[in-house]
Order: sequence, then structure tokens, then C-alpha cells
Amino acid sequence: MRVKIYAPFSIYFDGPADSVSATNDTGPFDILPRHKNFISLLKPGKVTVRRAGQKDFSMHVNQAVMHVKSDRVTVFLDV
Repeated sequence: MRVKIYAPFSIYFDGPADSVSATNDTGPFDILPRHKNFISLLKPGKVTVRRAGQKDFSMHVNQAVMHVKSDRVTVFLDV
């Protein structure tokens, strides 16, 4: 799946991934390849992108929205 994490003036991550982990009002969750369409406000905390054979990418978010559609995960920061 393809993951893009960005703010209005910066791109923090743009590339392939095996999973994405974050937290919303119902608790921690993971997005895996072929996940159903999904949109959620994220709670302040860590978003982690996992890639096989590479170091995980993690960053703290304060205000964010995650959108998942057609094997693409987009995280909009500072919204």
C-alpha cells in the first residue's frame, strides 16, 4: 500500500508500507494492505509506518485526519 503523511507546507512521508498504526477515539488500530475504505480523526500520539526490511517511520501528531481508500493511506496533519 502507499502512505503519504503531510501538513499544509511539508511532506513527512511518501512511500510504500506494510502497515500504519495510530490511535483514534476507540483506541489504537492498524491499517494493513487491502483495508476497507476508512476515515478517522486521530488522537494526539504516535503514527508509525512499518516497512519490511527497513526502519519504522514514527512521528507524533497533534491534530490529524487519516483517510484510507484503494490501498492508499493519507494522513493530513494540522487540520
